[in-house]
Amino acid sequence: MTRRFDTQRWVGIEGLVLIAAAAGVFTREPSLFLLAGLGVVLLGYVRIAAVPEVSLDVARTLSDSTPAPDDDIEVTLRVTNDGSRTLFDLRIIDCVPPGLAVSDGPARLGTALRPGATATVTYTVTAIRGEHTWDETTIIVRDPSGAVECREMEHTETTMRCEPELAATADLPLRGLTSKYAGRVETNVPGSGLEFASIREYRHGDPIRRIDWNRRARTGTLATVQFREERAASVVLVVDTRTEAHVAPDADDETAVERCVDAASIAVPALLDSGDSVGVAAFGPEECWLAPSSGSAHRARARRLFATHPAFAPTPPEKAFFPSVAMRRLRRRLSSDAQVIFCTPLADDYAVSVARRLEAYDHAVTIVSPDPTTTRTAGSRLARLERELRLRELRRSGLRVVDWGDEPFAVALSRAESGWMR
Repeated sequence: MTRRFDTQRWVGIEGLVLIAAAAGVFTREPSLFLLAGLGVVLLGYVRIAAVPEVSLDVARTLSDSTPAPDDDIEVTLRVTNDGSRTLFDLRIIDCVPPGLAVSDGPARLGTALRPGATATVTYTVTAIRGEHTWDETTIIVRDPSGAVECREMEHTETTMRCEPELAATADLPLRGLTSKYAGRVETNVPGSGLEFASIREYRHGDPIRRIDWNRRARTGTLATVQFREERAASVVLVVDTRTEAHVAPDADDETAVERCVDAASIAVPALLDSGDSVGVAAFGPEECWLAPSSGSAHRARARRLFATHPAFAPTPPEKAFFPSVAMRRLRRRLSSDAQVIFCTPLADDYAVSVARRLEAYDHAVTIVSPDPTTTRTAGSRLARLERELRLRELRRSGLRVVDWGDEPFAVALSRAESGWMR
């Protein structure tokens, strides 16, 4: 859509012309009459000035459309004048997708463009997780005097998809484990395993290695040792994606939601590598659910989900959030034996309520909480104190908490695990 309007650049020139003419009459100074005459000519031009018809071809290219996180991507925008008139004042503004930051060069250009000529603007953005689409480019054209402006939006869609690798850089122990590896839960069912459970009479076909030879030497009878059986856990990673979770220490820093997704991206492959069933859910206005499963295909689905689903976008959601609806929806989907890893910055009391309610519904809950607070101002220090009180409340309730500051996630996890073992 093209919009044309007067820029009001020459407002007041009429008054100056009249003042110059009147001064020339009283002083009989020829230069003042000449100045007034030039003003009349300028006013006449402004009255008839018009912007030529704009016919531009806009093309955008990316140096890499599927980059890794934190890669620098060069964006090149080429604008060609397909019209027959020279554009004396052309301004181009490329609309960068929300969440992406320009790291080098301006995403805009001002130039004059003759027919058939091409203008190029190049800038660099830093890739972050997700699917990012350039859609609109703002074109502004003015006549040589700047009195009349024509503004239109040129639609040129370009998409960049950044899918981080799901790398198991840390094992995330869950509650009720018999080993340090994530997801393995002990049962009350005797069978094969590591922890002693009971001794029963020998049955034909029992493995020789499980015969209790000490009992055989002592009593002369055969008996079989049974161990507590371990089974694969069903684990659901629930990411807090509410508006309240989109907080960061500074405007240029990663939000807590992005760090929660990073933590989930580490936990998913660690659990899958242990042979467990892993699911993903978003707790926010945008519904997202990946049912627990395992295997390489499921790993690929989780990777794509973290990168492209709108629930995990780096910008706050625009939809309204209904807490009771979200909780009922999550409860319906969680199986009775599912463990929950709740990734949340604990930015408000409701996040604590969610964790405690899930625990009350017999789901073993572990909280992974990136710290978005600072101590620069009195308000930020108060926010940090409130968050520490929430952490203390959860620990008193018997829930495991990983308090993740500026250090690598593996370091925060190791520190939390040492506290759990005391």
